[in-house]
Amino acid sequence: MMEWFVTSFLKAALAWLALATLLGLGMILHPAWLVYRPAHLHMTLLGFVTMTISGVAYHVIPRFTGHPLASRRAAGAHFWFANGGLAVMVVGFWLQGSASTAWQVVLGIGGVLSTIGVFLFVTTLWRTIDGPRGAPSPRPAPPGARRMPVQP
Repeated sequence: MMEWFVTSFLKAALAWLALATLLGLGMILHPAWLVYRPAHLHMTLLGFVTMTISGVAYHVIPRFTGHPLASRRAAGAHFWFANGGLAVMVVGFWLQGSASTAWQVVLGIGGVLSTIGVFLFVTTLWRTIDGPRGAPSPRPAPPGARRMPVQP
């Protein structure tokens, strides 16, 4: 069974792909919409690609390493920061193409939220790969491999 945040990341990825595709079609049909290219790019890369990778990584990394996920709470927070941040960024990119001057603030807020999400992802998976403090490695080292000592 998959955790709620795994299925949520995968479904969000599909939703972002659909939205990015619609925006891409809009840019083809209305060349004036090419000003929204940064939104299309971020919806595709942060929305579809990164969220797919996140969902799959949260599911498989604990199984590959033999360690439990370091923090389910951080993974859930990552989901909300990543999706909320990207949505705010898309609004900022949309405003950038208008006469509004608020786009920089909106884009900045979205960027900060997205960055927090990335760092939650990185630290959670890094800690998962390392395993709980003091836990032995679930697999023996290959012959001739040197093990790095675990720092307390």
